[in-house]
Amino acid sequence: MLQVIIEFPGVTSIKEKRRSLVSLKSKLMHKFKLSAAEVDLQQSLQFGQIGCAYVSNKQSLGESVLHKALDFLETAAPGRVHDFQIYSEIYT
Repeated sequence: MLQVIIEFPGVTSIKEKRRSLVSLKSKLMHKFKLSAAEVDLQQSLQFGQIGCAYVSNKQSLGESVLHKALDFLETAAPGRVHDFQIYSEIYT
């Protein structure tokens, strides 16, 4: 699972921020075949939080996809990635 807080400098409305978030989520889902959603900071004008999940039968593959998604966000986001967390769980 990947959680990312993205800064949106210069945004003047929540609607404008959400438009950018929807675009980022769509690109993530299509490019990396993962699930993505806005999970927090919905009322913040300057920040947005996206949560991503990827299911795999190999931990290394899952973590690799999430790291690539983070790299993508660092270049595609309109502002900077303010904070992130990647973690994985193993079920046997």
